[in-house]
Amino acid sequence: MLNKMMFIGYAGADAEMKFTAAGVPVANFSLAVNETYKNGRGEKVTTTLWVRCVAWRRLAEIVGEFVTKGKFIFVDGRLQQRSYEDREGKRHDVTEVVVGMLRLLGPAKNGNGSQPAESKGASEADIRENPFNEAANEEPESEVPF
Repeated sequence: MLNKMMFIGYAGADAEMKFTAAGVPVANFSLAVNETYKNGRGEKVTTTLWVRCVAWRRLAEIVGEFVTKGKFIFVDGRLQQRSYEDREGKRHDVTEVVVGMLRLLGPAKNGNGSQPAESKGASEADIRENPFNEAANEEPESEVPF
């Protein structure tokens, strides 16, 4: 079986960093992935798919530092479904991408849609979990902080 997801899009907000009770870093962020096509009348239509993403351990720390609203990024990971109960006891079902590799593709967009002149640095390198250490890629089952 293969469970592999790859997306290129813009971060919808700054990544949110949290820590499990055991101190394991976890970062959450949303990714806006656009699709543009022409409808039956020849009009250009753009739709946006919002993808929930989660990163663990060292990759979470890097995501927390570099993934900011509007940042253009590539995400490679696996699809995961889970459930949790909020503080009021309401059950929530979540589908998300567990990030295994992240590539910062360019600077963030400004509010007007243009890209700022500054911002280079880490955007040239792949940032990934160690694929050879499977234990490092497994999130703690009972320690999801949200």
